[in-house]
Amino acid sequence: MRTTAPRPGPDLAGLGRLLLVVAALVSAVLGAVLATAAPADAHAALTDSDPKRGAVVAKAPDQVSLTFSEKVAMSDGSVRVLDPAGKRADTGKTTDLGSTTYGVKLKPGLPDGTFTVAYQVVSADSHPIAGAFTFSIGAPSDTKVALPDQEVGGGLVGKLYDTARYLAYAGFIVVVGGAAFVLGCWPRGAGVRPLQRLVVSGWLALTGATLATLLLRAPYTGSGKLADAFDLAKLGDVLQTKTGAALVSRLLLLAAAALFIAVLFGAYDKREDPKEKRDLAFGLAVGGGVVAIGIAATWALAEHASTGIQAGLAMPVDVLHLIAVAVWLGGVVALLLCLYRAPLIDASAVRRFSGVAFGSVIALAATGLYQSWRQVGSWTALVETDYGQLLLIKIGLVVVLVGIASVSRRWTGRITAEAGGLAPEAAATAVVEQRTGTTGAKSSTAAKNSTAAKSVTTKGATTKKKKPVAVAHSSKTGVSAPVDTDDGADGGRAPAKTGDRTGARTGGKAGGDDKRAAQLARQRAAVDAARQKRVRDADPHRSGLRRSVLAEVGVAVVLLAVTTALTSTEPGRTEEETKNAVSSAPRTAGPVKIKIPFDTGGQDGKGTVRLELDPGRTGRNDLHVYATRPNGSAFDIPEVKISFTLKAKDVGPLPVAPDRIATGHWSASGVQIPMAGDWKVAVTVRTSDIDQVTLDKNVQIG
Repeated sequence: MRTTAPRPGPDLAGLGRLLLVVAALVSAVLGAVLATAAPADAHAALTDSDPKRGAVVAKAPDQVSLTFSEKVAMSDGSVRVLDPAGKRADTGKTTDLGSTTYGVKLKPGLPDGTFTVAYQVVSADSHPIAGAFTFSIGAPSDTKVALPDQEVGGGLVGKLYDTARYLAYAGFIVVVGGAAFVLGCWPRGAGVRPLQRLVVSGWLALTGATLATLLLRAPYTGSGKLADAFDLAKLGDVLQTKTGAALVSRLLLLAAAALFIAVLFGAYDKREDPKEKRDLAFGLAVGGGVVAIGIAATWALAEHASTGIQAGLAMPVDVLHLIAVAVWLGGVVALLLCLYRAPLIDASAVRRFSGVAFGSVIALAATGLYQSWRQVGSWTALVETDYGQLLLIKIGLVVVLVGIASVSRRWTGRITAEAGGLAPEAAATAVVEQRTGTTGAKSSTAAKNSTAAKSVTTKGATTKKKKPVAVAHSSKTGVSAPVDTDDGADGGRAPAKTGDRTGARTGGKAGGDDKRAAQLARQRAAVDAARQKRVRDADPHRSGLRRSVLAEVGVAVVLLAVTTALTSTEPGRTEEETKNAVSSAPRTAGPVKIKIPFDTGGQDGKGTVRLELDPGRTGRNDLHVYATRPNGSAFDIPEVKISFTLKAKDVGPLPVAPDRIATGHWSASGVQIPMAGDWKVAVTVRTSDIDQVTLDKNVQIG
C-alpha cells in the first residue's frame, strides 16, 4: 500500500530560485575559464634551436634559445644546459624571446666540449613535453650527462594520473547519463534505490578523480615524484595554469551537481501534485543541463579542443560530443542496472530511452566526424600516426556498439509490442502467458484471485476470513501458483493472536499490533518482490534485452579506455605539421661543419676528423675531409669513407668515397643530399691494415 510522503520544506518557487542561482554560478565559472583559454596548436614540438642540434661552434654563446611549434608553459629550470662533466652551465633563468622562442643565459668561461640541452615544458593542450639535444664548443668530446630513461608523464605518477582521468570520464558519463535517464525516460526511477546509488557513486568518482588529478598535476608535468603531489608550493603553481583553473572550476560545478542530485532524489521524488512535479522536472532539466555543459566544458577548455585550428568551433562541438556520449552510455548503464536490480521497469521507459539513444548516436557521429577531420587532417596520418591508429580502433568499437544497440532496440520493440498499454507487472505476466500458451481465462482468474487476496489482507491480521494468497508464475512452466503472503514463524493467524495476548499482558496491545503489522508489511513486500522477479525473469524478451545491454556496457568500458588514451596522444595533424616544420626549419647560411675525434686502438691511431659540407643544403654539395693528429698536425691516414643516412625517410646509407687532395685532406664534388632532415653522417677511418673505426654524428642538413 502506498503512503503519501509529507511535502518537503522548500516550496517550488524556492527551488526554482535556487536553480537560477546555480545556473548563474555556472555561467560565471565558465566565463572565468573562457577568459584564460587562448587558441594555439596542440602538442608542442621543438622546431629550431640556437646553437642547432649537433652543431660545433667556435666559442661559447651567451645563451641557448629554443623555438617550439606553439606557445608553451615554461618556468625557471624548464631548460637546463649541462657541461661535459654534467654540471649546470646555465643561470637557471628562462626568458620569453617573443613568438614561440625561449632562451636561457649561459655562465661565462665555459670549457670546450659537448654540452647537453634538456628541456621539459607543458604544451597548450596540457600535456608535458620533454627532450634533449647536444652541441659542442670548440670540438666534440665525451660527456658524463645521464638523462633519465623514464619518459615524461610516465612511471607510477603517469599511471595514477591516467587512471584518475579514466575515472573522471566514467564518473561524468554515469552522473549525466543516469540523471538524464531518470528525468527524460523514467521519472518513477527517482525513487529506485539502485539508480540513486549509481548516480551518487558516479558523482563521488568524478569528484575524487578530479581532486586526484589536481594533486598529481605537479609531479605529472614535473619531477615525476609522487611526494610532490603534496607540495603546496607546486600546487599553487598548478593553480596558475589553464589546466589548474579548469580543474578548480570542475570542483565548483560538482558542488552544484551535488545540489541537483539532492533535489532529484529528494524533493522531486516526494512531489505528489502532477503540475508541481512537471514544473520541478523542467527546472531540474534546465539547471542540470547547464551544470553538465559546464563540467564538459572543463575538458574542452583545457585539452585538444582548445588548441589547433578552428578552436572557437571545436570547443562547443567537443562539449556536445561529451554530452552525447554521456547520455547514451550512461543511460545504457542505468538501463542495465534497472533490468537487473529494479523490481520492474516500464516498457515505455525502455522505448523512450531507445529514442534518446538513437539521437545521441547521431550527434556522436556528426561531432566525431568533425573532430576526426580536425585532429587527423590526412589519410596518411590516419594510418601512420599513433593518434590515427587509436582513432581507427575507436571507430571500430563504436560500430560494434551501434550494432549491439540495434539488437537491444529490436528487443525493446518486441517488449513494447507484446506489452501493449498494460502496467509493468501485468505486461510481464501477459508476455509470459503468451510465450507459454496460458489462456486469457487463467490470466483473468489469477488477477481476480490477486485482487481478492489484497482486499482480504487490508482487513487486518485478526480477520476470520480465508488466509490471503497471491498468484505467482513459475519461471520454468509459466503456470500460476498460490503463494502464502504471511511468512510468520507459526503461519496463518496464530502469530497475530499470540501477539495480541502478549500485548494484553504487557498493557501494550496497540504497540504489539503496530509491530506485527510492520512485520507483515515487510514480509508481504519481500514476497511481492520475489514474485515480481519470477515474473520478470520468465519474460524471454526482457532476458534478451538484458544480455544485449550487458554487451553494450562491456564494449563501452573498452571504448572509454581508448578515448582516454586518445586525449593524451599527439593528434595526427600536429605530428605531421611538426615533422614538416622540423624538416623545413631555416638554418644559418654556410657549410655544415662536423668534428669527430677517433681512436682505432692501434699504434698512432688517435686523431680528429673534420668534415665540411658546402653549401650544406639539399641538392649538390662539395665535401671536404681533414684529418689531424692530437697535436694538430695533418694526419695522412690510409683510408677514409663517408656515408649519409636519413632514418626518418628510410633513405641511405648513401656512400661517398672522397679523393686524397693533400696530406690529411680529402675531397668529393657533387655529393647529392636528396631532402632536408636530420642526417646521420658515418665516418670510417683506417689507420693501418687492421686498425679502423666507424663513428657517426647526427646533423641537420637542408
